[in-house]
Amino acid sequence: MTLRILRHAAALAAILVAVSGQAHAAPKPGANALNDVRFLSADGLEGRAIGTPGGAKARAYIVKRFGQIGLRPQGASFERPFSYRTLFGREIKGVNLVARIQGTSSSDKVLVVTAHYDHLGVKRGEVYNGADDNASGVAGLLAVAEAFKARPPRHTVLIVALDGEESGLRGAKAFVADPPAPLASIGLNVNFDMISKNPKGELYVSGAGPQPWLKPVLEGVAKRAPVKLKLGHDTDAEGKQNNWTQQSDQGPFAAAGVPWVYFGVEDHPEYHKPTDDFATVPQDFFKRAVTTVVMATRALDDDLDRISKAAGR
Repeated sequence: MTLRILRHAAALAAILVAVSGQAHAAPKPGANALNDVRFLSADGLEGRAIGTPGGAKARAYIVKRFGQIGLRPQGASFERPFSYRTLFGREIKGVNLVARIQGTSSSDKVLVVTAHYDHLGVKRGEVYNGADDNASGVAGLLAVAEAFKARPPRHTVLIVALDGEESGLRGAKAFVADPPAPLASIGLNVNFDMISKNPKGELYVSGAGPQPWLKPVLEGVAKRAPVKLKLGHDTDAEGKQNNWTQQSDQGPFAAAGVPWVYFGVEDHPEYHKPTDDFATVPQDFFKRAVTTVVMATRALDDDLDRISKAAGR
């Protein structure tokens, strides 16, 4: 009887240890993506315009998430302030956030992953929450960071949340003008901007048109992706308005000669409208899109040396 009780106690203890271990296990990369979008696109952040209290709240949240993931800053702080003047002489202050994940290989090439966290703010009393533009991209950025912390990348990765995209790609321009790693060492910029809404279940990846050496790895990802990953929107073949090269934060990288890849959806009825709220995010597609960009960024990291060599860097 005593032996049976001891055996039951031992079994119960083993179950409790297992449950405890599960409770403290790291979440699957991307598991927090919906919550990230929900918070960043909430009314209380007032549209996250650059230089506003709402933008500061978004920044504080991202820094908190960096800490939860276990990221370290590139330098003394995650924050890299910048400023610019409007045409009327007003000074606007923005802040980029830069974290570093050390790679496992001896390669000196760096992968820079970006997404802008600002949006349009409040206009005529209406809050432009920017759930797709670009809380969704920041959620994808954080999911990539989670994935690379769970299994380190081959190359050193900079996780960069950019400010001021809606004001003329200001954060990206500031990053390229004063990079925290030598510009020549950046083998590729991977940018996420609007990855959550498409009625056809399509996510585009741009960059292979002008940079054909990217095509093999991107086509390989497209074959395995849980969304319809389509290559395009990177030349003037269908008109300049359909060439996205300079339409998001990859633009300043491209202008500086840094290879780039951009993930995003085509414009939709909520684009730059007050209706771009969390409630209008199709959650299943968004979760699959996050899985796709994590998968793709991993593949690009694995192939970065070949990409850099082909690009002449």
